[in-house]
Amino acid sequence: MIELGVNIDHVATLRQARRTWEPDPVWAAVEAHLGGADGITIHLREDRRHIGDDDVRRLRELTQVKLNLEMAATDEMVQIACRTRPEMAMLVPEGRLEVTTEGGLDIVSQEAWLAEVIGRLADAGIMTSVFIDPDVVQVEAASRIGARVCEIHTGPYAHAFHTCGRDAESPAVLSELDRIRRAGEAIRGLGMRFNAGHALNYYNVQPVARLAGVRELHIGHAIVSRAMFVGIREAVRKMKRLMCEAAAGGAGLA
Repeated sequence: MIELGVNIDHVATLRQARRTWEPDPVWAAVEAHLGGADGITIHLREDRRHIGDDDVRRLRELTQVKLNLEMAATDEMVQIACRTRPEMAMLVPEGRLEVTTEGGLDIVSQEAWLAEVIGRLADAGIMTSVFIDPDVVQVEAASRIGARVCEIHTGPYAHAFHTCGRDAESPAVLSELDRIRRAGEAIRGLGMRFNAGHALNYYNVQPVARLAGVRELHIGHAIVSRAMFVGIREAVRKMKRLMCEAAAGGAGLA
């Protein structure tokens, strides 16, 4: 069954706007769990702009579903991950000036270093994931460095969906969706897990959830945004329902 990982970074973003103690990301994780989330995703950035070290520690201790730690491939972050031991660590590119992650990790240009990082994480018993663009060359490089999971960057698909008037059958949308599909086939063919995420929302999620073999979708901003009006539990419940309906109806398709 397809799974939903809820990214709660923006709960911490709201807290940091006032440099106070609320809203608490741990509370958000509990509410997401009660709404049907299969996992919680957080990104501990170098500049600690939202999630902080204490959040990571508390979420590791108190979260009852699997924890996915997004991180840059730096010595500092590897040490934190090995000490915290999330169920999964996902390597992502990171830029100081970006608002959110803007593209996939370029594995090809840094295979030796990333292989070392993944080896250290694996030695600590942590499942390793890489966030990459839907590019078969990058998928093959992910396999070479020992990644167990590839999360495909769905941002270009989401952008095409929005600019084409939310028309899921427009050529631009279908082209981006096909890139994700082909990358997913390559991932599965190399024995890795096929995940996807970035800029997915309640309107564009179902075509991705319908793709054959996709295991997890990681979604944050759309869920936290809707939660302002309906609460996190209901926002997660609605997203999970859309995903499961699409996955059930699309079994064997694409």
